[in-house]
Amino acid sequence: VFKHTILTHCLLMLLRFFFRRHKRVYNNNREGKSMRVQSALLPLLFAPLPALAAAFDGAELSLLWGIPFAMVLLSIAIGPLLMPRMWHHYFGTITAFWTLLFLVPLVAIYGFNAGVETVVHALVEEYIPFILLLLALYTISGGILVWGNLHGSPRLNTTILAIGTVLASFMGTTGAAMLLIRPLLKANDNRKHRVHVVVFFIFLVANIGGGLTPLGDPPLFLGFLKGVDFMWTVQHMLPPVFISSVILLTAFYFLDRYFFSKEDEILPVDPTADSKLQIFGKWNFLLLGGVVSAVLMSGIWKPGISFEIFGSHYALQNLVRDGILLALALISLKITPTQVRAGNEFNWDPILEVGKLFLGIFITISPVIAILKAGEAGHFRELISLVHAPNGEPINSMYFWMTGLLSAFLDNAPTYLVFFNMAGGDAQALMSGPLFHTLLAISMGSVFMGALSYIGNAPNFMVKAIAEQRKVKMPSFFGYMAWSFGILAPLFVLHTFIFFL
Repeated sequence: VFKHTILTHCLLMLLRFFFRRHKRVYNNNREGKSMRVQSALLPLLFAPLPALAAAFDGAELSLLWGIPFAMVLLSIAIGPLLMPRMWHHYFGTITAFWTLLFLVPLVAIYGFNAGVETVVHALVEEYIPFILLLLALYTISGGILVWGNLHGSPRLNTTILAIGTVLASFMGTTGAAMLLIRPLLKANDNRKHRVHVVVFFIFLVANIGGGLTPLGDPPLFLGFLKGVDFMWTVQHMLPPVFISSVILLTAFYFLDRYFFSKEDEILPVDPTADSKLQIFGKWNFLLLGGVVSAVLMSGIWKPGISFEIFGSHYALQNLVRDGILLALALISLKITPTQVRAGNEFNWDPILEVGKLFLGIFITISPVIAILKAGEAGHFRELISLVHAPNGEPINSMYFWMTGLLSAFLDNAPTYLVFFNMAGGDAQALMSGPLFHTLLAISMGSVFMGALSYIGNAPNFMVKAIAEQRKVKMPSFFGYMAWSFGILAPLFVLHTFIFFL
């Protein structure tokens, strides 16, 4: 009974996280309605049902178990487009609904313990390390302020994009994008043609630039958590990242020079007063070095000690790493002046949104991964056949394009996990031997093709929103895709011939 009570409180805390409301957004009536919904659902979830099974058998699971996961991703894809105001207010509740649609049948069929073990596995082995890294990078980068006024010439704009591309692999795409998008927009605030500047910024800084290390983009960090060596990513992602960056930076320079020559409506006076370029919050660069060191430490130091939590294993090196990341984020909050974060318009909304959405994703993806691990014995046999030859060998070009296209319209982090497990899920086997190019295809597809749409990677929409706040008329969802497919698709075809054929 005691154990059951403790587990009930753990899941109750999970639900409270989903249903929490900001007081400034919701009125008392809405809060009362939300609580009535919770009261109706909680008895279903926490009924003390007998345990019928301890784990999923992917070969026996129906594809119906994947519906909640698919609906979470579909909601993320179309919610901001079809119902932006409702999505902004209720995305946590919507995600909680789909998560409960998975958890309630799970508990009813497999038992309470199976439900708890599934949630704990998602938290301990995937969600907590994932969100703490994002939290540390987001918090620390938000404490670095680039202040001053530059003038957006083609050479300057290309330089800023190049710097952001390099920083993205060490600060994360979110951190680098949030650090540099405002100075870039300010530098071009007297130009008529600015859309292409933001579009290429999304291509390079918010996506492709993050492909060099596991720190750069969430998919690669998830691979690192699954056992992919830090230096494997650095070594083998360097050529495609370098090729992509050089081609796109060169294309941008000549395109920007063309538009710059057409600036017949440049304002006679720059609306932003000239001021010396300054960087505030420099101590945060040392903290970023601490983040890199902590992640490297967890990949190199293997003491062989782990803690079992309801069937999941929390390795000592991961516990130390996560503790360091949290401590570095708190130190950044403590030492960074309030004025610096105010200058960056820093707030917690983006990380809270990512935290709520990905908690639902990591829980609901569990049966999908189990079915994929079952291979030909599972219900994804048709999908597996598309990326594997009749003799069972992977078709790496298909892995690249299928991972990439799904990353463009769903989310690149869970897509990486899906195809990583489809390829066998064994990091050691994927890093060497005949499966080497398969892991490279999954890594390149998930990182690079996240740039094909606004919803492919979290920073894409954040950059778009900031640009629109600064009066840049950004393309529509499909208008952006005209840019991205027109420019990036030929590049990805080139990568296919270079690396996978």
